[in-house]
Amino acid sequence: MESEALIRLTIFIGLFAIFASLEAWAPRRKRVQSQPKRWLTNWGITLLDTLTLRALSVVLPLLAVGAAFDAERLGWGLFNQVSLPFAIELVLVLLIFDFAIWAQHLITHKVPFLWRIHRVHHADRDLDVTTAIRFHPIEIAFSMLLKVGLVYALGPAGVAIVIFEIILNGCAMFNHANINIPQPVDRILRRILVTPDMHRVHHSTDRAEHDSNYGFSLSIWDQLFGTYIAQPKDGHSDMSIGLEWQDDRPSQLGWSLALPFRRR
Repeated sequence: MESEALIRLTIFIGLFAIFASLEAWAPRRKRVQSQPKRWLTNWGITLLDTLTLRALSVVLPLLAVGAAFDAERLGWGLFNQVSLPFAIELVLVLLIFDFAIWAQHLITHKVPFLWRIHRVHHADRDLDVTTAIRFHPIEIAFSMLLKVGLVYALGPAGVAIVIFEIILNGCAMFNHANINIPQPVDRILRRILVTPDMHRVHHSTDRAEHDSNYGFSLSIWDQLFGTYIAQPKDGHSDMSIGLEWQDDRPSQLGWSLALPFRRR
């Protein structure tokens, strides 16, 4: 798909603009840090993430989407050994890859070295649409390597991977967004999707709460594996977000990038 990057970028920009507008119109929580400074830092991190993936593509020529087309050419992977209607394959790909992302997220909380890297994401003291793009470049590279390996093992259609990536990015922006969704609507949505109120619990400074609700897209995995917490104990307005020992430094780019290598 020659236009794959343009399609993904266009959808990303469109969804980002929608969620940022909704945050300004109907915010769920008051901000505790300067928005311009935070946004500059979070966008700076995602720019470095993009450059990291570009550098990774030099060493690993095929990233997730390219690997899918390569696996198809080579006949590698489960889906290249069986003949399934595309609709069924797409559903299976979305479920398998979403579960893999859920499991990866859980592991980053349980393995000390990976947690040191992942806590850059959790250090954000406000939760909004830009938090969805605040991941340390090392974590982005690690995640891509895992996806490429899974792609070669399963051999999904390239189009299915493009759709998965679009859904994953869109859902991540949605559930990190600081938007006020009416509770009746939230209760219906979270039966399937991770909502902002559901994911906000995961960013609590309370250890039990931030070790829950690992999902990015589908809410079923947390409900199936007993890692689901419906609401924060202090309520959404009064709960504390981030890392309990931090100050205002997470809004600084250099401090955030160096965080995995700092002593507590």
